[in-house]
Amino acid sequence: MKIAAIIPVKTFSNAKTRLKLPPNKVEELCKIMLEEILQTLSISPQIEKILLITKEEKAIEIGKKFNTITIIDEKEESVNHAVSLADEYLLENGFNASIVFPQDIPFIKTQDIDFILKHQLHPNFAIIVPSRNFDGTNALVRMPINLMKTHYDNDSYRNHMITAKEHTLNVAMVFVKRVMLDVDSQEDLEFLLEQNEKPELVEKIKKILN
Repeated sequence: MKIAAIIPVKTFSNAKTRLKLPPNKVEELCKIMLEEILQTLSISPQIEKILLITKEEKAIEIGKKFNTITIIDEKEESVNHAVSLADEYLLENGFNASIVFPQDIPFIKTQDIDFILKHQLHPNFAIIVPSRNFDGTNALVRMPINLMKTHYDNDSYRNHMITAKEHTLNVAMVFVKRVMLDVDSQEDLEFLLEQNEKPELVEKIKKILN
């Protein structure tokens, strides 16, 4: 099975407004989180290709280090639009399944990807990993690629569960702590830094914040 990872990346200057950090610190935080997830995905035997959907030049440069396929999202309308651009590419290039990740789950490890994908339910299926607060979707697996449209930005976890069940009986809700830890607010960031995960990464983030 050919599976690709899709990572939509908003322009850094427009990202993470709820963190209430200076623009330069937001940019550094975005860069370090993106690099971390790309590093993890690039060494996962499950992932054949990584698609970066963005118009952020700094993100494109980071992607080059990990041999990503970059699709320029000039409109940057929404995460859903970004994913639809990736879907078109994957369908045209013979991929069977995709897994959408946000860029802000830096604690993800390769064993987490293995754990998510072991819940494959043939012949068609959806796997959903919620965010820590159960309002967002931190991993969405779809087989086939066009099984369902995505519903990010508005209670996406609930909406993805409803939509998936409308298209297939094979829907798995999977809890993976490291994947459920995203960074949207100051509270998220503080919670992340309290975890006993990736101490070197935590120190890098703390240096950015100081």
